[in-house]
Amino acid sequence: MNTIQYLLRWNIVVMLLLGITVSRVASLDFSYHNQNQLEIFLHNASFYYPDITDLYSIGKSVHGVNLWVLAIGKDIKSHVPLRPNVKYIGNIHGNEAVSREMMMHFIDYLLRSYGSNQTVTNFLNNTAVHVMVTMNPDGFNKSILGMCDGYIGRDNANGFDLNRNFPDFFKENKSPVQLETHAVIEWIHNQSFVLSANFHGGAMVANYPFDSYNSTSQTSGASISPDDDVFQHLALTYTRSHASMSLSPVTCPGDHFVNGITNGASWYTIIGGMQDYNYLSVGCMEITIEMACCKFPYPSQLPQFWQKNKDALFNFLTRVHIGAKGFVTDENNNPLPSARVCVVGREPVHFRTSKYGEYWRLLLPGSYTLQAEANGYLTTTVSIVVHDGVITRQDIKLMKSGFSKGFFNHAVHLPLLLLSLIMIFL
Repeated sequence: MNTIQYLLRWNIVVMLLLGITVSRVASLDFSYHNQNQLEIFLHNASFYYPDITDLYSIGKSVHGVNLWVLAIGKDIKSHVPLRPNVKYIGNIHGNEAVSREMMMHFIDYLLRSYGSNQTVTNFLNNTAVHVMVTMNPDGFNKSILGMCDGYIGRDNANGFDLNRNFPDFFKENKSPVQLETHAVIEWIHNQSFVLSANFHGGAMVANYPFDSYNSTSQTSGASISPDDDVFQHLALTYTRSHASMSLSPVTCPGDHFVNGITNGASWYTIIGGMQDYNYLSVGCMEITIEMACCKFPYPSQLPQFWQKNKDALFNFLTRVHIGAKGFVTDENNNPLPSARVCVVGREPVHFRTSKYGEYWRLLLPGSYTLQAEANGYLTTTVSIVVHDGVITRQDIKLMKSGFSKGFFNHAVHLPLLLLSLIMIFL
């Protein structure tokens, strides 16, 4: 138990001894919360909602600040088969502070709504939501309130832009991987996330992969991913649920985005972006949300940001329940971890089963052929139909290849069998 947890617990005990009623988490105010206030909020949430929260740190910043994540959902401390993991990451650029507060208010909203709002309750009963309020606490600590532009506080304590710091699949990224970046990389490789968004400021738009070009010959225009249709759907889900992002192409001075969305490279290219890394390394469908024209507006504007983003933050995550899901197992129904699952006709991306043999594939309504393969097993294809508003359950069973199933199961072994019989009778 750390110091904050210790003090919180003794404070509650004293209140009970004095006969003071202990209520749940106090109403969250609309202000910018420093690191101590943020940690008290998170530990308080974890203490008062123990059945639906799990507070953990994925690592530390350069200055030794914990990178906290609050996971929310029914039986969140246990593995629930085929329950998808989703995540939000705020405040990657320290001076883009609106998302930091929106993440806190989103946590507060989910916790207060569980058990009273049927839609939220049903969602949390079937989804594990992981929220990292800030990925860059060191940068936020030196940012300047009221500064709408500029770079003070943008980078981490070592002076590196964390959204240019991930390994890049198309271009060489010479930037040394920072502590914060390494922590996120380890996290996403261990958790099997299905859907994600990271948040920024300085514009108002939903940006989807790719952020860079996978060909040296292309230098302009959109960089289209194999799942471009799904990414556009995800981006539009956010902007059309937002109070104003999709209503006008000019959301901020100088910007022009139809329906409030853009392909990353079509806007501007970056190397080492987090959304491309999520998609290409672990098959997590991530987009980038720019939440505010001003990077660090005065707190008086925070209530309107919350009202505009509240529905969008929730509705976006519900999209994790589209497409197909299931188990990939062997012939004895044993789960196969790290099996590859792809959609025939789409360029293969790194979609693999979890350590429990689970897979999720976000898809729009239509007919598809899924292909599953694993080392030592025969590749298997199955046809599925995805309907609107409901996820298709499709388990896939793989049969072992080679001699493991006996000579008679594969015609390729027949000559060897005949040769063996001849040798016996010679």
